[in-house]
Amino acid sequence: MRTHGGGFAQVRPMEAVAVSTAEADSASAGRALAEQIQSSLGHGTHVVIVFAAPHYDHPVLLRALKDGCSPELIVGASSAGEFTNDTLGVGLASALALKDSEARFGLGVGKNLKTDPAAAARSIVESFNGHSDYTFPHRSALVLTDALAGYADALADELTVATAGEYQFFGGGAGDNASFERTSVFSGTEVLTDAAVALEILSRKPLGIGVSHGWEPASDAFRVTEASGLTLVSLNGVPAVEAFEEHAAAKGEKLDRAAPIPFFLQNILGIDTGSGYRLRVPLVVNDDGSIHCAAEVPVGSVVKIMKSSHQSAAEAAERATDAAIAGIGERRPKAALFFDCVATRLRCGDHFATEVAAVTKKIGDAALVGCNTHGQIARAEGQFEGFHNCTAVVCVFPD
Repeated sequence: MRTHGGGFAQVRPMEAVAVSTAEADSASAGRALAEQIQSSLGHGTHVVIVFAAPHYDHPVLLRALKDGCSPELIVGASSAGEFTNDTLGVGLASALALKDSEARFGLGVGKNLKTDPAAAARSIVESFNGHSDYTFPHRSALVLTDALAGYADALADELTVATAGEYQFFGGGAGDNASFERTSVFSGTEVLTDAAVALEILSRKPLGIGVSHGWEPASDAFRVTEASGLTLVSLNGVPAVEAFEEHAAAKGEKLDRAAPIPFFLQNILGIDTGSGYRLRVPLVVNDDGSIHCAAEVPVGSVVKIMKSSHQSAAEAAERATDAAIAGIGERRPKAALFFDCVATRLRCGDHFATEVAAVTKKIGDAALVGCNTHGQIARAEGQFEGFHNCTAVVCVFPD
């Protein structure tokens, strides 16, 4: 782990730049990102947060980036759609570069998520500096995890326990354009699977985190009577797919078990938490009528089939951004990270640009970088749900 801390005799405001490239060659893409960062920030970049499409040779891209601008830390993940203030697409590489003399950054890594998510969380937190460094009153961490390893919910819980609730977390699951074949996270120039990385951010200024989704219940309630890992086996004692088929019939539609994604993208599950709904995306119908989901659905929980619209998705992004901006008080946004689900992009199509525009309008000229993820992570004051699907998560860095 490498960290930095600045002296405070000559405090300078945060410097940030959002960069992106459509270069198809991995080395060229890394160099293009580095050149833009170097041109804007010069030497001494503290951290570069990278999101890169799955077709890239990620080690090659990351080495070229490091060689080109020599940041102290690199952290990131494979992605499923990339965007900045003025770019939006699929198959890009994008990055947010930061220099901040009022913050200290560190990098933690947790491996073997499938085997022991609690041990992975402890490994991450052991690298954090906030246990002993009380110079900085605000503690946050960007968490990126291999989505295909699963256990993101458990990881979020264990990180909260390991930090005694003193950190707020935000981030998401690495993506691969919904192929669900390989997702990876980046620690420096190392590319990892079955792992999670966390960028520790200790700061004298608060980071604002906002979370919102635009979904509402569209069915009666069901009890989860059997589930195993990512597989939802039964609802109300019958194969899970039957609830969706009945819901489709009531709408005058048909669920094709062999190709269910078009229906599932419009009809996801909401877990009733008592104070709202935590979303889960169904993906595949198995031969026995069980459903493979993007994240765990706990046995005993109450769920409903949910509905949404393009407009409600944009409104959710606005609410998340408003909440994040409120979290930084009187300061102005200097940079922002925005995560939303690949399922949202696929469902909204070209309308997803409206959601990104809603965020950029709220943050003004702040540097924005984001990506579509396979699930989102958010655990902040007043919000303790951890891992989400189809949810807008916004983090704002103050000037």
